Amino acid sequence: MAVGGDVMNARISKLAGWTVGAGLVGMLTTMPPPPPAIAQQGDVVPMLLENGAVKAALESARTSETQTIADQIRFCEVPAPPFKEAARAGELERAFKQLGLRSVRLDRAGNVLAVRPGAAPRPHLVIASHLDTVFPEETNVKVSRVGSQLRGPGIGDNCRGLAVLVAIVRALERARVQTPGTITFVANVGEEGLGDLRGMKALFGESLKGQIDRFVSIDGGGLHITNSAVGSHRYRVAFNGPGGHSFGAFGRPNPAHALGRAAAKIADLQVPSQPKTTFNIGRIGGGTSVNAIPFEAWMEVDMRSSDRAALAALDAQFQAAVDSAVVEENARWGHSGGVTVKKELVGDRPAGSTPDGSAIVRTAEAVGRALGVALVLAEGSTDANIPMSMKIPAITIGAGGQGSDAHALNEWFDTTDSWKGTQNAVLLAIALAQR
Repeated sequence: MAVGGDVMNARISKLAGWTVGAGLVGMLTTMPPPPPAIAQQGDVVPMLLENGAVKAALESARTSETQTIADQIRFCEVPAPPFKEAARAGELERAFKQLGLRSVRLDRAGNVLAVRPGAAPRPHLVIASHLDTVFPEETNVKVSRVGSQLRGPGIGDNCRGLAVLVAIVRALERARVQTPGTITFVANVGEEGLGDLRGMKALFGESLKGQIDRFVSIDGGGLHITNSAVGSHRYRVAFNGPGGHSFGAFGRPNPAHALGRAAAKIADLQVPSQPKTTFNIGRIGGGTSVNAIPFEAWMEVDMRSSDRAALAALDAQFQAAVDSAVVEENARWGHSGGVTVKKELVGDRPAGSTPDGSAIVRTAEAVGRALGVALVLAEGSTDANIPMSMKIPAITIGAGGQGSDAHALNEWFDTTDSWKGTQNAVLLAIALAQR
């Protein structure tokens, strides 16, 4: 019976293209790779679950969850404010090296790249988690723990993603899994706010240009598959004028008043509910004193939609609202050019999607079914926006557990059964690294 089991394991290993350990037979060089219909449509997943090395990797993911949670806390207590992710990048660089990954390096943008070679260079799967947070340098990033709940800024978004990224490597290494294709693990910069996906733009446009076949981003907690990319346009709008004393120079056009007129017009814009299209004025500033007409007043505006046409239409309405506000403010005081405006595009995330019936989505769904976890399809604005807009097969997944209050100082993450998210990520990595 044991012999028969070994023969079956060896047969599965050959079909899947593995080398699973010293005691089992490696991939037969004369055997053709599995038909694309198997490896690319999720049918390979049940077969993988019969493989001893895969079982060992999944068990390692479960039993090592304590270490994964410890990593989550450790990474989170290293600050990674916008555009200053270097310290946390160093932590990931060390973790990748300690786990034995190859070619561990930082690219021009500050992304940490590390390679786990497969039996062949292709297919080339990239799995990424973003390093950055929305919090400024002075933020207290100490994590507290009460029972199963962790609390701290960024603990779910995206310290959980980073911890699971490392956990995938740990599980594959401990189980001595060799995939047919190569996996590059990336801890990237620039996902949040005005980072404008600069890490992904550098990765796909320079560091690994033309080399990525499939892409998975791990972002935040929960269990989901994001395959619809919400695009966004972000502007910094600066109104400028001559300024002056609030009493002595009264009657001059006021940049703050022009901003107020524009804000009111933006607030009244009508947008479609489907596709969901949104706008927000997130920050306002300017002026020098309560008794001075400001020389400048500024605001930052965010507009989003998963539909490119809807986003373009909203952008046009926004432009018109701002321009008319300037005209009205100058007309109010009888000045044709007292207040001027500059609209600077500071963020441009492309919209896109990976079809529900695509191979990568079907594989991710098959992984969830095999592990008994419910995965819903969702939309969002993530690092996967870039490859989706380039028609490269891409999704974003949650990293397990439950959490809330992302981008808030009191963000929390519940570790109850969080190992299920780790297992999901491990099996998905294995499945997508098949031919």
